[in-house]
Amino acid sequence: MPELPEVETVARNVEPHIIHKTISRCEVSWPKTIATPSVEMFQKKIVGQKVNSVSRRAKFITIRLGQDSLLIHLRMSGDLVICNQDRAPQPHDRATIHFSDETRLVFNDPRKFGRLWLVNDPEVVTGHLGYEPLSPSFTVAILAQVLGSSHRNIKAFLLDQTQVAGLGNIYTDEALFRAGILPTRKTNDLSKKEVEQLHFAIRSVLEVGIAQNGASFDWVYRGGNFQNNFMVYQRNGQPCKICGEKITKARLGQRGTHYCLNCQK
Repeated sequence: MPELPEVETVARNVEPHIIHKTISRCEVSWPKTIATPSVEMFQKKIVGQKVNSVSRRAKFITIRLGQDSLLIHLRMSGDLVICNQDRAPQPHDRATIHFSDETRLVFNDPRKFGRLWLVNDPEVVTGHLGYEPLSPSFTVAILAQVLGSSHRNIKAFLLDQTQVAGLGNIYTDEALFRAGILPTRKTNDLSKKEVEQLHFAIRSVLEVGIAQNGASFDWVYRGGNFQNNFMVYQRNGQPCKICGEKITKARLGQRGTHYCLNCQK
């Protein structure tokens, strides 16, 4: 599933092609793609609205329109394609937004898990989300506070979108390695120094991920280069780039988890 850096990359790539443009019509070929309102209301309300901004909140792409906000979650296999009217419809195109200058924004999603919301207030959809890890408000003190109030293992905590929003399997494993913390450690068992190391690791690994346009993986997300800098993720059995010990993979909370038993304590 695309995580914060991949979603940020998609949002940045889309913005210059649709900013300040007016929507002329919308086609929906897979009704379940529209989470809210009804497909008919979605198609009616979105027409005539101008794109004011494109941004990201956690793993959501937020397109602020003249009256409403269009929120998009790519889920497992969603992607946004910018094209013109010459592009023939593809088998996995689920929704197509047409603009008055003939630009098209296509939501393509082979696995059909992605969703679109058209709402007046984005908080209706994103209000439950936790801290944005790259925002100034996400301080070491805040991280220490939320960690101290939990008793879960640190891997499960970081994957919980109501705590720190935007991290998934890739960047959680990579951040924990860079912080030198085993994913099985309890959140309320971390020292002050370890919290500082984790805070730095989370922000730095996300910033590097964004700078490299995210990570290309599976057959879903293409175009990124961060996979070339993986320290532990998908490197089960390979030597650690720091100490040479073999990378371990285990199931933790139903999620594949990669770590180095020598470097992570």
